[in-house]
Formats: sequence, structure tokens, C-alpha cells
Amino acid sequence: MDNRPPSRREALKAGAAIGLGTALAGCTLPGSGDNDDGPLFTEGFEDGFGWETAAHIGPEEDVADFEWAIERSETQAAAGDWGLSVFTEGDHDDGTAWATTEFSPGDAEAFDVTFEAWSESESFNTLRNVVASLGPEAPTAEADFPDPGQNSSNVDGAPYGGLREPLHLAAGWREYGFTWEPASVPETLYLSLGVSVVWEADATHYLDSVRVESL
Repeated sequence: MDNRPPSRREALKAGAAIGLGTALAGCTLPGSGDNDDGPLFTEGFEDGFGWETAAHIGPEEDVADFEWAIERSETQAAAGDWGLSVFTEGDHDDGTAWATTEFSPGDAEAFDVTFEAWSESESFNTLRNVVASLGPEAPTAEADFPDPGQNSSNVDGAPYGGLREPLHLAAGWREYGFTWEPASVPETLYLSLGVSVVWEADATHYLDSVRVESL
């Protein structure tokens, strides 16, 4: 009998449905979980970049062969002057690159996460997915993010929050978001945002205006 705990993907899969999102901006702020005290966390990348970056690709490829880069950039910004640039190569038709930060949930019992993502063009094909995760642990692999089309807003009791939804739904900036109401809230939460490769072409996307609020 397999007594291992379920992965993020397996946990979100148990009861999943498709959902879409929403967004806004700023700097890091811990909160008390009371909406009157403002957001629990905001990030607009205006004052530097202290997030940890990582990438993963499927077992057929070595992650060292996957070209990716995540850095603060003035090329595109949803608000202010700075955003987060995410470059991913498409040669492998696979691979995910993401950035992770942590914050205190305070007294919050449920969370609303919103952010904006930029695509160069609109496409009827799914060229890339944007991925997000909120939970007691930082993701370490591509499979730690939800399956394509999943959003924790539609999964009652999900042990992790997050989404994986198409980019290139419009040219320019677009809002994304998810909600999460865990059975219990850890002392520290890890928020990860990134891009997952679908189409065989190199691409650069931008993320900005990250906001976490108590529901």
C-alpha cells in the first residue's frame, strides 16, 4: 500500500474543474488576515527582486539543457516601471520556470491571489501556460503545479492553491487569479508564479502586480 501524501497535482485533481482569474500591484506587506488592514502581500518589483527562481523539465530531458531566465525588467510593466521577465525556450515542447517568495498569512483563513501576465500576441493555439501555486511548501518540480485548465477556486478543500491557464488569450496584459481555503493554515506560505512551455518556440512573458488578500 502506498502511504505517500498526494502531490499538489494529485490533490488538485481530486474534484477539479476549469476556472479563470483577476489582479493588482505593489510591495511586500505581511497582514493580520483582516481585510481592513490591507493585503497580506503585494509585489510590483519596483524595489528589487528577492524571489528564488527554479526550473524543471520532464524526465526525458536534463534541466541543464533547458534554457530559461527570470529577472526584473523595465521592458514591460502593468503598473509602475518594473515587471518580471520570464524567458523559456521551446525546443523541448516542455519545461516550466518559476519564481517563489514567502510571507506570513497572519490570521487569514482563506486567500485571494491575483496577478497580471503579459503576452506578445493573441493566439488560438496554447503556446504557453501561466502557472501559480500557494501552499505550505515551495514547488520543486513541474508536476507541483496544477494540471492544464485547473484552478483551485473550483476545488473544495484543496491542500494547495494555484492554477495553470493559457497565456496569449490577448496581446498585452491580462489578469489571472485564484482563491484557496485550506483546512489549516501554516505559519509560512510559499507563493510561486511562472510559465510552462507548450509550443515549440522561444518566448518571453512578463508578470507584475501580484496581490494576496484575506477572504
